[in-house]
Amino acid sequence: MNTDQQKTVPDIKKTVIIEATPEKVWETVATAEGIASWFMPNDFQAEVGYEFHLQSPFGPSPCKVIELDAPHRLSFTWDTEGWVVSFQLNELDGKTAFTLTHSGWKEPDTILPKANDKSSIIRDRMNQGWTGIVERLQQKVAEA
Repeated sequence: MNTDQQKTVPDIKKTVIIEATPEKVWETVATAEGIASWFMPNDFQAEVGYEFHLQSPFGPSPCKVIELDAPHRLSFTWDTEGWVVSFQLNELDGKTAFTLTHSGWKEPDTILPKANDKSSIIRDRMNQGWTGIVERLQQKVAEA
């Protein structure tokens, strides 16, 4: 085993089953209005290479669409920390298995400047936050 290798904080992964088709869920996860309804205000456009901003509690976060495969997958960079957020939608008997992955974490003790705290602490906070966010997504799709 290589003990010289630094360990990064593990990805955050949240999966929920949504009572709707992937096409219906896609409208809520791949449009500016949809994303604003369950995540954050933004100026998103579904176009690879498109640069947009999420209005986070710490101010505007620069993002860029890096993968788009409607209605199955959307990935974008988030902020300046090297994070990538991905939404994966899989059809499941008329429903959608929605998986959110937040990757690109640094070593546990690395201080993230915007939040002024360790990567491991921010990851734990965001892990809890993502739980509520994907639950809000389930509600928004159900209301649509």
